[in-house]
Amino acid sequence: MLEVLDAVAVRRFAERAVVALGRHRVEIDQLNVYPVPDGDTGTNMHLTMVAARDELAVHADPAGGPPGDAVGLLARGALMGARGNSGVILAQLLRGVADLIGDGSAAAVAASLAEGAKAARAAVARPVEGTILSVA
Repeated sequence: MLEVLDAVAVRRFAERAVVALGRHRVEIDQLNVYPVPDGDTGTNMHLTMVAARDELAVHADPAGGPPGDAVGLLARGALMGARGNSGVILAQLLRGVADLIGDGSAAAVAASLAEGAKAARAAVARPVEGTILSVA
């Protein structure tokens, strides 16, 4: 069992997130009815996560390195490749996580996830429940 989050686990997360979002993007697109029923949230999140994963794959320290560096690369890739509002929100969530992930301990991960949710909400001018922010 993983006791401390490391850069290798961050890479595994990125790969699995891309696969899961790709597998379920049509379902997520169909759920996307508020605030704008444009039906692209799943696709936008998937493409944003692909950009994040690719940034990590290209620039990650082959020796692993600190988890914050790895999540920081995910955040940078997500921001540069963000698609739609949901992509920008995902990028900000990752940025918040990167800012506090620290040593990757359970306490640091918990604090960083809370910071990520806070950063995602702060990225939206008028946050509304029923959007991607509800699950952030």
